Amino acid sequence: MTVPHVDDHEDFDDADRGFIAPLHPPEVVTADGRVVWDAEAYSFLAGNCPDTAHESLWRQGRLVSRQGLYEVTDGIYQVRGLDLSNMTLVEGDHGVLVIDPLASAETAAAALELYRKHRGDRPVTGLIYTHSHPDHFGGGRGVLPHGHGTAPVLAPAGFLEHAVSDTVYAGTAMSRRAVYMYGSGLPSGPAGQIGCGLGAAMSTGTVTLIPPTVDVTRTGQEEIVDGVQIVFQLTPGTEAPAEMNFFFPAHQALCMAENATHTMHNILTLRGAAVRDARNWSRYLNEALALFGTDAEIAFASHHWPTWGNERIRRLLANQRDLYAYLHDQTLRLLNQGLTGTEIAEELRLPPGLERSWAGHGYYGSLSHNVKAIYQRYMGWFDGNPAHLWEHPPAELARRYVDALGGVDATVEAGKRYADGGDLRFAATLLNHAVFAEPGHVAARQELAAVYDRLGHGCENGTWRNFYLTGAMELRGTPAAVRVDTTHPEMAGALTVDQLLDSLAIRIDGPRAWTAARTFDWYLADEDRTWHLTLSNGALTHLSSPGPPNAAPERRPDLTLTLTKPQLLDLLAGRGAAGVGQEGEAGALNELLGLLGDAVPDFPIVTP
Repeated sequence: MTVPHVDDHEDFDDADRGFIAPLHPPEVVTADGRVVWDAEAYSFLAGNCPDTAHESLWRQGRLVSRQGLYEVTDGIYQVRGLDLSNMTLVEGDHGVLVIDPLASAETAAAALELYRKHRGDRPVTGLIYTHSHPDHFGGGRGVLPHGHGTAPVLAPAGFLEHAVSDTVYAGTAMSRRAVYMYGSGLPSGPAGQIGCGLGAAMSTGTVTLIPPTVDVTRTGQEEIVDGVQIVFQLTPGTEAPAEMNFFFPAHQALCMAENATHTMHNILTLRGAAVRDARNWSRYLNEALALFGTDAEIAFASHHWPTWGNERIRRLLANQRDLYAYLHDQTLRLLNQGLTGTEIAEELRLPPGLERSWAGHGYYGSLSHNVKAIYQRYMGWFDGNPAHLWEHPPAELARRYVDALGGVDATVEAGKRYADGGDLRFAATLLNHAVFAEPGHVAARQELAAVYDRLGHGCENGTWRNFYLTGAMELRGTPAAVRVDTTHPEMAGALTVDQLLDSLAIRIDGPRAWTAARTFDWYLADEDRTWHLTLSNGALTHLSSPGPPNAAPERRPDLTLTLTKPQLLDLLAGRGAAGVGQEGEAGALNELLGLLGDAVPDFPIVTP
């Protein structure tokens, strides 16, 4: 990618502007002494870029690793570098509004304490979630502990559903891959984790969730919180399924959530998620430019550093708008010419005007993966080639490739030749086949780990680097088993009954349940609604109706339960059925619960 021609010091000047004080001491710990964040772990980035890092990513790492309290403008402050995301604080008539309380309660509490140390012990009089990702709501109880007031909590429509659904449906797999994406198990250092492009890393404290009390349901909606006027723009289906930008007229300050940051963002995150809509993303950026572009003098976001000056703000928004529009439209143009996603990713390049902007570089998202994601959104995973209709799974495919190449030793030697010749991509492909064909082959694992090191050290993209280096670490025998605590009762309590039953259905061991046939009525008295469950052909399905169970003769359930939502949570968490009313075959419940399987949180990724 072309090296930008803009003033290299402009971003650094902005990142340092308004600095008040750092967090001291720099470590954030839990009540039992476990370190969940070390704000000085990235101090090594102050040095010159080594051979083990891409110079552009090193530069980005220096920018995002700055930590402390900053003044954005009179009455608006940010705490940066205490988690993957920023916490923004807006002073009101009687207290302070908190925007995005970081990912963990511990880091959020430390950020608020830092603010109060320099701005006074102001109560939190409002909480705003920009969108539905955990690094923007997880620290809620760090700023609004139980029993500490009833401040309004504002969020975009649909926030709660999307905030908790990731933890229900594919949460285990997403959490496992997030360890690779953020490099959570890597040591920070010149040869290890140097950030992820969007921030330094994700904290590993307690994830909480305070449900919203005020929904933002339309663009143009205005709210006054503690005397602060806020004008909202809904942007669903952009960087998150539920997201919003908003403007503070009195400050001429625009919050762009995570829709316009100082990087190319991802259309499909490496941890896994639904493919984002680049077309919508661009359109909402264009709308933001039309709505607020005339008046905004400051733009800040949930990551990175603010931008000051109307002309620079308009340029940032316009460039980000054009970036996602170009990726979308050119991918569609080329797929309609018959190119596949992989082929488009190799051919497409950005216009020079976007390449010259640091904010167009792929530190977090990447052009290659974004193009493939857009292709996937429209065309699915299949590229139309019949050879790809029914391929063997990875381990079986690997054994056949290795056999065709003359065995594992010969495959390793071929991989080494390609690596020595500089073709690291194909070397990784060959050596990966060798490892999947014979996972215990020491030379194959060592050679593949060495190739992953070289690929990672050359990456401009922070998440790619972390994936390569974490894979290398595991191949050498050190598992990346970092856990984030998402078991806070508020997370489960925020699930609807339908989502709880969905989570139950996902856990059914289908083959063991093939011949089971059961029906249930579960009446939740506190919601005055009955859920009708059917287990048949290995599938657990449900629908609901208002009021108590209907005793109509055409439906005679095997078991009727009468309970409350807290009792349902206890039941599904394995804490028993104390106080639950049961009518019918008591053994049916044990039969159902006995068919549940457990997720595997540390499943292998770089080996079969």
